[in-house]
Amino acid sequence: MQISALRRQFHSRLGRDIVRWSQKGNRRYPNFADGSSQSSVAIARRLCEILAIPETDASLDSQTAGRRFEQITRDFLEQCFTLLSHIRPGHWVYLTAQCQLSDFVQYSHLAHLKSLARQDRDLRTTLGLDYLFTPDIVIARMPLSDAEMNGEANPPLVSSHETGEPNLTPLRASNQQGPVRSLLHAVISCKWTIRSDRSQNIRAEAQTLIRNRKGHMPHIVAVVAEPLPTRIASLAYGTGDLDCVYHIALPELRQACHDCGLEDQEELLDDLISAHRLRDITDLPFDLAV
Repeated sequence: MQISALRRQFHSRLGRDIVRWSQKGNRRYPNFADGSSQSSVAIARRLCEILAIPETDASLDSQTAGRRFEQITRDFLEQCFTLLSHIRPGHWVYLTAQCQLSDFVQYSHLAHLKSLARQDRDLRTTLGLDYLFTPDIVIARMPLSDAEMNGEANPPLVSSHETGEPNLTPLRASNQQGPVRSLLHAVISCKWTIRSDRSQNIRAEAQTLIRNRKGHMPHIVAVVAEPLPTRIASLAYGTGDLDCVYHIALPELRQACHDCGLEDQEELLDDLISAHRLRDITDLPFDLAV
C-alpha cells in the first residue's frame, strides 16, 4: 500500500511539475509525445487521461523538464528504497548530476587517467574522454566502520589489520587509502522522451560502466516516460548493456495502447514484458534490493 501511494505521488509531481501541452496544427499533445507521430500523440493523451493529469499550457524547456524528471525519480526511489531497509540494509546516498564516476570505489582510477590525459596530448587522443560522463542518478553505499561491521558480534568480526583480517575489501572503511569513497550501487539514466540517438548514448554509457570498473558492476538501468512502445523497444531490446528498462506507468501505458486500438504497439509491450526487458517504475526499488 505504501509503494502504491508513493507511485501516485510520483505521477502527481510529474503532472504538476513537468507535463506541459503543445500545439502542432490542430493537434494538442503533452510534451513527452512526438507531435509528428499520430500514434505517439494518441497514446500520450490517453495516458494523461488515465493518470488524471490535466492540460497545462505553461512553457517548459526540455533541459528543465529533464532535470525535474531526474529529481522526481530520485526522490521516489529514495522513499521506496528506504521502506526496503529491512531487505537491503545499509547507509545509502542518492545523487543527481552532482558527481563523477571517479567519486566511487570501482571507478576511482579514472581520476588518475584524467589527470594524465590532461598532461599528455597523445595519451588524451588514445584514451579519449568517453568515460567521463556524469550519470543522471546514482545510488551508492557508504563503507562501514569496524564498529558498524562488528555490530553486536562477540567476539568481533574485525578487530585489527593483521594477517587473516579482511584487509582489502572497500566495504571496510579503514581499508581505503586517502579519502573514503562510497561504493557505486546503481546508475539510473532518465529519459523523458526517446529518440534513436539517445538510445545509443545510454548504451554507450552502459558499456563505459562495464568496461572501466574495478570491482563489482553496479545496476545499470533506464527510466523512461516515452509513450511509443517502438521507441522504448529501441532501448529495451537486447541484453548485455542495461539490466532492464522501467516505464513511469507501464500498466497505464498498456491500457492506453489498447484504448487507442494500437494492437501492434500493445503486442510489442507484451513481448518486452514477457522477455523481462521492461518493467514498471515500482519494480525498480525491489530490483535494486537484489
